[in-house]
Amino acid sequence: MQNGDTLPRTALVTGGSRGIGRAICLRLAQEGLAICVNYAGNADAAEETAHLCAEKGVEAFALQGDVSTAAGCTALVEAALARLGRLDVLVNNAGITRDGLILRQSESDFDAVLDTNLKGAFFCAKAAARAMLRQRYGRIINISSIVGLRGNAGQASYAASKAGLLGLTKSLAKELASRPITVNAVAPGFIATAMTDAISPAARTATLAAIPAGRPGQPGEVADAVAFFARPESAYITGQVLCVDGGMAI
Repeated sequence: MQNGDTLPRTALVTGGSRGIGRAICLRLAQEGLAICVNYAGNADAAEETAHLCAEKGVEAFALQGDVSTAAGCTALVEAALARLGRLDVLVNNAGITRDGLILRQSESDFDAVLDTNLKGAFFCAKAAARAMLRQRYGRIINISSIVGLRGNAGQASYAASKAGLLGLTKSLAKELASRPITVNAVAPGFIATAMTDAISPAARTATLAAIPAGRPGQPGEVADAVAFFARPESAYITGQVLCVDGGMAI
């Protein structure tokens, strides 16, 4: 790592309060990074995540921020920088769904998904890249989805946003590689979270049947992939998409 100072490595994780986001925060804290846990509305869950990270011996704090707007993303990154002193790792994990068949989906629902999932990642990366360019070091990791590679009936907006993240990842990787800043993506498959727990038993059975590994993934398995991309030792890996999906993309 080329920072020339004694500050610990730092990370901002958007949507870090629960599920996969919480697992990512905890895994990066285990790696010794100071953690900024971004959240949209659930302050209690975010504070709990920050507390669990702090128990691993690192600085950790929760920070509210709306990543669906350019101003919100810029303010979030600036606030994280003010507290952390530098920003080494950005994980664009915040995401929402507004599922429905295309004939029933409104333009406002479609826009809401893209604003948070895709434009939020763009604006956060843009703000973070300024700091990373000054540091001449950075890791940007976008949480996409296997749905962005395969599509899924009833999830046109979600699939479009997650597919867009893959193009964003590869383009930013080419722009920033010489700095040296890496940009990679992790594409989870069917992961056991509160979101997937809410699907119907029939849909769950059908989904599991499509997974060669025969089981759901765990949030910690996604977090392990993020930790790999976040390490200084991953400096020669950029523009890549790592599917954590039990073989669904095969």
